[in-house]
Amino acid sequence: MTGGPTGGSGPMDGPGPMDGPGPMDGPGPTGGPGPSSPSGPSSPSGPSSPAGPSSPKRRGRPSRTADTTGPDARTRILEAARTEFAERGYDKTSVRGIAKAAGVDSALVHHYFGTKDEVFAAAIELSFEPALAIPDVLGDGTDGLGERLARYFIAVWENPASRAPLLAVVRSALTNEAAAKVLRGFVLRRLLERVAEALDVPDATFRAELAASHMIGIAMLRYVIRAEPLASADPEKIIEMVAPTLQRYLTEI
Repeated sequence: MTGGPTGGSGPMDGPGPMDGPGPMDGPGPTGGPGPSSPSGPSSPSGPSSPAGPSSPKRRGRPSRTADTTGPDARTRILEAARTEFAERGYDKTSVRGIAKAAGVDSALVHHYFGTKDEVFAAAIELSFEPALAIPDVLGDGTDGLGERLARYFIAVWENPASRAPLLAVVRSALTNEAAAKVLRGFVLRRLLERVAEALDVPDATFRAELAASHMIGIAMLRYVIRAEPLASADPEKIIEMVAPTLQRYLTEI
């Protein structure tokens, strides 16, 4: 027993069970993979690992309502409604069909817009954008008002993106009272009456109806019936000839 564990020969010296390449020898936790290192801090599969295999999925999972609420859903509904009305007409378009095209539940269409008529009106407004147009049409005064109004109206109809839903409106209004009501309400109250009232002229509604009859008549003949030579006339020529009449309707006392 004169030799310690690290000294010369003794009962514990020589090739004993703890000498040679036993199961506890070889590279330790810092020297490479060894059988004695399952609890090392770098173990990828330890139960205390903060990032298990399911953590990235939990962090990256989208909200269940992300695709059915918010401004994006409302915009999709409007775009789908405009397309559905343009392709199928007012009678054959349904709230359920609009919802399906927009990828939302039909209850969400009712939530944002209410009835089918209100969705229809909102889709038409998307094409006309009267809130943006009225300041431009009114300009700095009454001079040139008829020309600005005619130019705005013709430009909307000449644009293929807005023409299709407007064609659906006009066609539907000929056979469906609900569509006709929406068209009257939009063209008169949302656009022309606002213009007339802003000018503080007498008989604003009557003047607006006269202007509306003129412009809707042009739309019917040029874009729906496609009567020649109006259908192929230069838009600038139409504006030039219509502007004085609209000016008289809206400003002459």
